[in-house]
Amino acid sequence: MTGEDVVQGVPMGRAQGCPFDPPPSLTEVRERAPLTRMAFPDGHVGWLATGHAEVRAILGDQRFSNRYELWHYPFPGMEQFSELPPAPVGDMTGIDAPEHTRFRKLLTGKFTVRRMRLLSDRVAEVADEYLDVMEKAGPGVDLVAAYAHPVPAVMICELLGVPYSDRASFLGSAAAINDIGLSEEERMIAYGQLQDYVASLVPAKRSTPTDDLFSDLTSSDLTDEELAGLGTFLLAAGLDTTANMVALGTYALLRNPEQWAVVRDEPEAAGGAVEELMRYLSIAHTGVRAALTDVEVGGQVIRAGESVVLSVQAANRDPVKFERPDELDVRRVATGHVGFGHGIHQCLGQQLARVEMTVALPALVRRFPTLRVAGEVPLRSEYQNIFGVVKLPVSW
Repeated sequence: MTGEDVVQGVPMGRAQGCPFDPPPSLTEVRERAPLTRMAFPDGHVGWLATGHAEVRAILGDQRFSNRYELWHYPFPGMEQFSELPPAPVGDMTGIDAPEHTRFRKLLTGKFTVRRMRLLSDRVAEVADEYLDVMEKAGPGVDLVAAYAHPVPAVMICELLGVPYSDRASFLGSAAAINDIGLSEEERMIAYGQLQDYVASLVPAKRSTPTDDLFSDLTSSDLTDEELAGLGTFLLAAGLDTTANMVALGTYALLRNPEQWAVVRDEPEAAGGAVEELMRYLSIAHTGVRAALTDVEVGGQVIRAGESVVLSVQAANRDPVKFERPDELDVRRVATGHVGFGHGIHQCLGQQLARVEMTVALPALVRRFPTLRVAGEVPLRSEYQNIFGVVKLPVSW
């Protein structure tokens, strides 16, 4: 394959029995050409980047835009839109500098490595609380509902300063957003309820600030609408991703007992295990950028206006970058993975996510060393932004 050959859509379809591996057809594309032409569902012919060097280069180059309205959508189902709508107010993922820079500067100091590490003790307390409930209930639970979702959810509540009396309703709406057992209409209603609730927090935090991130932001120049939008964005970005990493990460460790044993027996390996799981699983598997001008990448010229699909999962399994890329090795030094992205849009909350996973996964392994899968594990659709498990039935 050369850069002039055209792939018909994003290669999909994970091999049966291999839930953690990218689709074989995607791997084949990368092996033939790490940057190749791709036909989008709406007829646009853009590009598909699958090589680590190419994906990283595009992510780090501000000549590629992340504005949704400049994209061509890479998956079926949006062909009726000649143009995608712009990002909602507060959605930092879908805007470019200087708007993005303004939001990022306000938040960067709130998510420093040091500040997030100070949260370790609190994450450990929350994890222990939910592990105690699991232990008391006895074997046979859905780990997603019992542990993987609630731990980051509580931390998001505390970050946003959600009053304790409101948390049950708040977390119920948050869980409903990604509940595939509900209709699309029901999920959108839940999302609207969350937006309304976060908006109602803004005047409360302005009038009576508390010790939380949201209250800190009320002293900035952000409008009420921007604060509400940013709060909803932080909730969406910081909850579903971490919850799925804890659940899918646990499933991957259970499917690789020797790696489970390392996390159980070597506490010092926890940090490296998180980085390796981020690389190996690549739950935020696909991104898109639009070229603002002609840019040469990997010997190919991407023309202004062309959309580029960035396959994070293919890049993180690129043998040019990582030895034995399809093996899970929690002792691996996985430096350079793009699981958190790269460039100005690199995950703002990555340090919080690292703390939550570095604490929550080993705590689970230590508490239930004989944990095992106890039933069918339904997977999320590959067309969802975040890949993961719908449920993870476990026993011990």
